[in-house]
Amino acid sequence: MVVRNNIEDVTGSVFSAPPVDNGLNSSVAALLHTPNGRFFVKALPSDHRWAWTQAREAEIAPHVHPLGPALQARVVELGWDVLVFEALEGHQADYAPGSPDLPHVANLLTHVGQLACPDIALRHAEQRLRAYADPNDLHYFAGGALLHTDLNYGNVIVGDDRARIVDWGWATRGAPWLDAAYWVVWLVAAGHGPNAAEWCAAKVPAWRSAPDKGVTAFAAANAKIWAEAGGSDPDPWTRRMVEASTAWSNYRLAPNGA
Repeated sequence: MVVRNNIEDVTGSVFSAPPVDNGLNSSVAALLHTPNGRFFVKALPSDHRWAWTQAREAEIAPHVHPLGPALQARVVELGWDVLVFEALEGHQADYAPGSPDLPHVANLLTHVGQLACPDIALRHAEQRLRAYADPNDLHYFAGGALLHTDLNYGNVIVGDDRARIVDWGWATRGAPWLDAAYWVVWLVAAGHGPNAAEWCAAKVPAWRSAPDKGVTAFAAANAKIWAEAGGSDPDPWTRRMVEASTAWSNYRLAPNGA
């Protein structure tokens, strides 16, 4: 009750809290309905191995608003780490071919690329990809841009003719074209061919400066990451990502590819 009371000190009395689980890495994720409006809450036990992502989101939130939701409060109490955000109005992005959401997502990534990378502790892209890429290719991923890195459609909310992005716990510092590259995999998973997915990514200015060899190296590394996540018997959702990342990597490596 102490944790709930601290949350309601911020939000007002909660009269319903339907769970939300798409695209989130939280033990608790819920949409709070209160007399003061709607709020989004995500929480992890303080000793969870991903608890650091809560601190990262709380620290980065002021730097990414209004492209990301405004943080209302962080409550760390009785073994729980809770973030309270404004609830974004809209729907989860549709990445399918022909979707009217695609230009909004490209515009979102363009604006993310224009954000100054804050002077806070962030992992570097070359560090995150080190175990999956040739050491001689790691320099392609280095840079000073602020990256989101998790372009799961569930993290992108489209409403009022614009897209916004949530779940900044895996924010990273790296090459400016990488967020568009992460998007490519999700586009392939949504039904685009690799070439068509790259055409969508080309709507993001940073993508146009991406070195071909760097993109190919990233595609190969990303395929290894998803293969590791899928293991020997991936669930249907993960299998789709394994297949999409493999298809993109194979396209990049093919003689008639990029």
